[in-house]
Amino acid sequence: MAKKLAALLMTAILAVSFTACGQITDTGSVPAEEGQASSMVSDTSATDVTGESTVLVAYFSWSGNTQEMAAYIAEQTGGDLLEIQPETPYPTDYSQCGDVALAERDSNARPTIANLPESIDQYDTILIGYPIWWHTAPMIIGTFLESYDLTGIDLYPFAQSASMDTQQFDSSMAFVRENAGSAAVHDGLFVRPSDTDGIDVYLSDNGLAQ
Repeated sequence: MAKKLAALLMTAILAVSFTACGQITDTGSVPAEEGQASSMVSDTSATDVTGESTVLVAYFSWSGNTQEMAAYIAEQTGGDLLEIQPETPYPTDYSQCGDVALAERDSNARPTIANLPESIDQYDTILIGYPIWWHTAPMIIGTFLESYDLTGIDLYPFAQSASMDTQQFDSSMAFVRENAGSAAVHDGLFVRPSDTDGIDVYLSDNGLAQ
């Protein structure tokens, strides 16, 4: 009888445990990089291109980390916020997304942007954010940069990754410079999203903070 009660008690405990696990969601705390991405956050960030600012903070984010960074930068600069959204969403599965990202990099693809503004002529400063995917910027960043005449624009890249490998960031900077036309591409920001002190210093040093 005692064994039977113990077995029933163990079953009940396991049932409660599985239920609790099922309620835990992955918030995408590990940045996407090298073609592998963490779980997609379910909520999408706002696109707020009002034209009331001369600063645009445009970003692509899959896991939510670059989104966090971009929102903070927009707050500190008073810039308009634009999430770059692919017309064909990336898979929410980590490995599948990595496969798509690698294929895009190898073919130097330019994925279509679903919410591409007709014009960004009102901005003279653009901060462009992205995760590191397969040692460089996601190819959709190339799509955005090539969609406009950026002559006279001051462009400031910012990025993050899990490994924070500076060589990979340098490679992404080369990609940005290659695709930014006549924009003045400034040295970029490469810090973790939680490093608000590092972000503040960068914005202050570049005269971008309000």
